[in-house]
Amino acid sequence: MAFFDQNNMINQIELKAELFQLDSDKAYYQHAIIETREDLDELLADNSKLERFAREKYFMKKENEEIFVFVSQD
Repeated sequence: MAFFDQNNMINQIELKAELFQLDSDKAYYQHAIIETREDLDELLADNSKLERFAREKYFMKKENEEIFVFVSQD
């Protein structure tokens, strides 16, 4: 039963390792969700921060402005 069964020791060890990895992934994504929600609340609370985010992330501009994007050759 320890080696021939479908639920042998090797499979149990592999499943426990996979469970540990999934638990650590879950913790990472839960933390990422909390940070994203805090960023969203901060952006929605302050229009100047929202404008800065839109300018930096999506290269948005006002009508009378020009934007220059510098891309490194690396």
